[in-house]
Amino acid sequence: MNLRQRDLVVAFSSFTITPVRRASADLRSRVPLILAGAAVFALSAILYQGTQERLVFGFISATLACTAGGIFIVSWFSGRADAARVRRYDALLGKDIAPLMVAGGDGRILYANEAACDAYDCNGEVTLAGVLRATLANPGPILFRLGTRAQAKGVANEDILTQRGLLRMHVHQAGPDRFLWRIETASEQPRGGAGDVPLPMLTVGRNDAILFMNSAARALVGERAKSLDRVCPRLPLRSGQINEISTHEGLVPCLAVELEGTAGRREIFLLSDIAATERGPEGWDFVDELPIPILKVRRTGEIQLSNAPARALLGVESCSGAELGDLVEGLGRSLRDWLEEAAAGRGTQHSEVLKVKSEAREAFIQVTLNRLSEAGETVLVAVLTDATKLKSLEAQFVQSQKMQAIGQLAGGVAHDFNNLLTAISGHCDLLLTRHDEGDEDFSDLMQINQNANRAAALVGQLLAYSRKQTLQPQRLDLRGLLSDMTHLLGRLVGEKVTLNLSHDPQLWETRADKRQLEQVFMNLVVNARDAMPEGGTISVETENLTLEAPWQRDRAVVAPGQYVKVSVRDSGVGIAPDKVQKVFEPFFTTKRAGEGTGLGLSTAYGIIKQTGGFIFADSIPGEGTCFMLILPALNPVAQQVAQEPADGQAAPCPCGGVVLLVEDEAPVRAFASRALQMRGFTVLEADTGEAALDLLKDEDTRIDVFVTDVIMPGLDGPGWVRKAITSRPETRVVFMSGYARESFGDVQADIPNSTFLPKPFSLSELTETVSRQMSEVQAGAGEGAAGGTATP
Repeated sequence: MNLRQRDLVVAFSSFTITPVRRASADLRSRVPLILAGAAVFALSAILYQGTQERLVFGFISATLACTAGGIFIVSWFSGRADAARVRRYDALLGKDIAPLMVAGGDGRILYANEAACDAYDCNGEVTLAGVLRATLANPGPILFRLGTRAQAKGVANEDILTQRGLLRMHVHQAGPDRFLWRIETASEQPRGGAGDVPLPMLTVGRNDAILFMNSAARALVGERAKSLDRVCPRLPLRSGQINEISTHEGLVPCLAVELEGTAGRREIFLLSDIAATERGPEGWDFVDELPIPILKVRRTGEIQLSNAPARALLGVESCSGAELGDLVEGLGRSLRDWLEEAAAGRGTQHSEVLKVKSEAREAFIQVTLNRLSEAGETVLVAVLTDATKLKSLEAQFVQSQKMQAIGQLAGGVAHDFNNLLTAISGHCDLLLTRHDEGDEDFSDLMQINQNANRAAALVGQLLAYSRKQTLQPQRLDLRGLLSDMTHLLGRLVGEKVTLNLSHDPQLWETRADKRQLEQVFMNLVVNARDAMPEGGTISVETENLTLEAPWQRDRAVVAPGQYVKVSVRDSGVGIAPDKVQKVFEPFFTTKRAGEGTGLGLSTAYGIIKQTGGFIFADSIPGEGTCFMLILPALNPVAQQVAQEPADGQAAPCPCGGVVLLVEDEAPVRAFASRALQMRGFTVLEADTGEAALDLLKDEDTRIDVFVTDVIMPGLDGPGWVRKAITSRPETRVVFMSGYARESFGDVQADIPNSTFLPKPFSLSELTETVSRQMSEVQAGAGEGAAGGTATP
């Protein structure tokens, strides 16, 4: 085969294979022509005598025959698939009264139901733009805009005002590169559903300037008006009454309802087509058709009329014969006086937020009163607005302010108490070093020590619910923690109550303060016990929890991630629904006087929140209560977090050292000085930061460790230490404070070689902390000496 013959075969093959790739039902008409060409080339192969020519024409003939067969098969299968798809669409959409069309991403129509074919020329056009060109002047941008939104969000809709009326277009994504279009006119949209034509609405600003008109208002007026006098020639607008509205058909009587908005704005709703024959004798039957909750109230409080949205908002089936005071409360004064003032026009009239009287739910409404004169009697039209979310946000803000105020109070009280307790427990420790168990004063000293520790625990509770206590987090396996507490919890619940523990065998670890978390479990178990005076069962369950999406519960949002969930459930008397959200408030308790302080659950709440977790309460009166704790889980493959040495691991420094002790509280300074001297340290004392700096002016004075209070008159601890370490950078620092570490944690982080010792502390805790710092000093000195003796 020569080069020219080979090029001919390749070109012809390309020509005949391409249609196969694009095969569809409209290619089937080309099959006879291709078969005729195959026959011609086959005849040529027979007539030609040369071998090469016969081969070429035979190959072309076979290729054409195969192409024809391929086109037929592909178009046949494609036709069957298209027919099956059309049958499926027809079964789902064929009988719908609204025009429905399925189109591809390029706008080509794949299916149209009977209503679409009747309303539009779907047979003569193959694209949506062509179908809608008779209805819309330029449908291309509208289709592109809706299609783009549907591709991004899955659904889109838009109201379009045309010469034929209001047109609402919906589009849903129905598959890859496929969309379902629903095109409705105002008369085709179902009543009472989400597809209702919206009520004409205007937003009016200052000086009666119209800021916004929805599509229904523009359709009613006939244009986009700029001022209210264009819409209502006879100002002022009378809310709740019939007003003459200027429309494209002339003046039309419409009911107007005006609502006060924010920033001086007003929203006006219009309802037209209210014929006299459709109204009762008083002309109020149309009120039930309004989507706005409205009450008609006498000045004495009797409800004369209500519409369906108002009854739904109030949670009642009927308001007949009821008074406003029977349904709402919380004004702070007599409702009847308020209504009388509004009817007489006395005082400043403004909206009031009232609470709905309902046991099933907590709901609030905002009530705006308007005066009307009817048959010589003044009546009031009350426009209601759901204010439940607003009151919830307000309550959340008030709760935040309350917690902040109590936290500040607790922090100040705790600081002073911690100083006193440090002095009491410290001097008690000094006395215990001189008395053994056989001494007659030993038991009295132990009582002082134990009560000082109880007082320290109470101060810790004050700091816990204000989230200002110092935490010492560590990796925890809650299975082991609860197992270790089983004996203690069993003694707490008593003999009448059964305690059941259930654990996930593959429970993840969490990071929290062990002692504080033990306090949380003790508080929850004791509360569960007190809720079952006749006995019952307390169940403590642990499990792993994985959230793929944010979880909103009450006022909190739990982010996606891995958590450890702990449930503490009892079978007690339960908590009333209106009190469940208050159980975490400080000093709130459902127990009788003398049985509880109201700090247990608020302490648990503060500890869990400071740990980074969540705590929720669920309760059914008469059936029991469940407290659910959600703590962040640690990554199972995360590296072990370095733990600080446990108490007792660091031995007192055998070589002694020089300590500069700075403390403005004389009792605390006296105890700390004696304690350190007993352990072999040389102690220099100062009562202020300025005095400490004066001692350091002598450069020959060697200081190994600074031990200083944080909050002092004049220069505070971090302030004077910063100045001191400029000339003594290697000196170690121990900060003491009755406040939490978090109150100055960022400041301490900037000071090298420093550690923190919370008050109150014992004699051993003080000496061991200083000894650890001294060991670091000697270790650094040893390394320096070794480096000095080294030779190259």
